[in-house]
Amino acid sequence: MKKNVAISVQDVGIRFNLNHERVDNLKEFVIKFLRKDLKFNEFWALKDINFEIKKGERLGVLGLNGSGKSTLLKVVSGVLKPSAGHIETSGVIAPLLELGAGFSPEYTGRENIYLYGSVLGYSKEFLDEKFDEIVDFSGLGEFIEVPIKNYSSGMKARLGFSVATVVEPDILILDEVLSVGDKKFRQKSENKVMSMFDKGVTVLFVSHSLEQVKRLCDRAIILDSGRLVAEGPVDKIARVYKNMTE
Repeated sequence: MKKNVAISVQDVGIRFNLNHERVDNLKEFVIKFLRKDLKFNEFWALKDINFEIKKGERLGVLGLNGSGKSTLLKVVSGVLKPSAGHIETSGVIAPLLELGAGFSPEYTGRENIYLYGSVLGYSKEFLDEKFDEIVDFSGLGEFIEVPIKNYSSGMKARLGFSVATVVEPDILILDEVLSVGDKKFRQKSENKVMSMFDKGVTVLFVSHSLEQVKRLCDRAIILDSGRLVAEGPVDKIARVYKNMTE
């Protein structure tokens, strides 16, 4: 990979096998599998995806629901392994995908900071050092000692965002996370991300807000039915996408 490239996606595809018929239990599945009675439809969520992101560049990903945007982010983050092609990245990655997906509802906010942080690969020593910063940014105050099951969805997202962004990454992967919480927290979270931009972080960003992509990114791509159909400067691609959706 070139020295000035942070993310290289080469001929990447993701294939899923969709079962023709319903299988209600494991025993039935095993029997059908051994008899070779299971029939699948092959579905490519992504196909022949190629692009590069230079270090410090901010790439927006546009597309309608089901176009493969979130799948692409999961592949680049390492959550999913590509069925075809390969991906190379350079530096520390902070994936902000499903915020709080690693939370345990019975644990308090305090306990979940350590649980979720460990899922993201942070050490206990790092979380000890950053604990007050995480709580302060989340704005949860005394609620940090309350079990997560009593949080609203906005409170959980705020805590998840606060834990995920406490690290200083080389690559930031964002999937609609700037729309979490109330208006005040959305502005706060966007300011946080913008401060990372000022430090030269590389960004891969999915949003349904065309204006947000135009404001935060300098390049963009469009996905349609799992294929990359347009790539270029963000203003040009925004016009193409607007014409596609009108």
